[in-house]
Amino acid sequence: MKKYLVVLAATTAVMIASPACAEGIRAEIHGGWDNVSADDQGESGIVYGIGLGYDLPVGERATIGLDLSADLSSVDECETDVVLANDRACLDAGRDLAAALRVGYKVGDQGTLYALAGYTNARFKFAYTTPGGVTTSDGANLDGFRLGAGYQHGFGEKLYGKVEYRYSNYEADVTRHQVLLGVGVKF
Repeated sequence: MKKYLVVLAATTAVMIASPACAEGIRAEIHGGWDNVSADDQGESGIVYGIGLGYDLPVGERATIGLDLSADLSSVDECETDVVLANDRACLDAGRDLAAALRVGYKVGDQGTLYALAGYTNARFKFAYTTPGGVTTSDGANLDGFRLGAGYQHGFGEKLYGKVEYRYSNYEADVTRHQVLLGVGVKF
């Protein structure tokens, strides 16, 4: 933990000391709709999290950059009578970490349309309860890929808002659709 705090402090010091170098750094909070499906059975809930990114201008209108996110979800899907009468199987979505390449195109003075593609790793908890009330559970970190698209709009020099759609496909036949709204600040 101490190691991470030192890295965070050093990064913050560099960003404050040289704002010209940090022109494309952004940080945000976001939230929205989350739908997780396993074996074609889906459940919706709320997703919320934080994001950090860096956008590098490429020419006059294009950008390329890195998009990092850490999210939590309220999705908790349960089904009864799965194997036996009166049994119960549940899937609980936990944290979701992602790193993606983001490519954008500036629209007007304040807008950017963008697409992203990258890696995602989500934590899921699986639980099964027999008709007699005996529960067994297991958690798994599932790797996958993420695709997405969105629109980011600046409000002045530092603040921005965004709307974004994400599709994630994990191993074990688990998929996720998300629609997010976010607000952030550019450094």
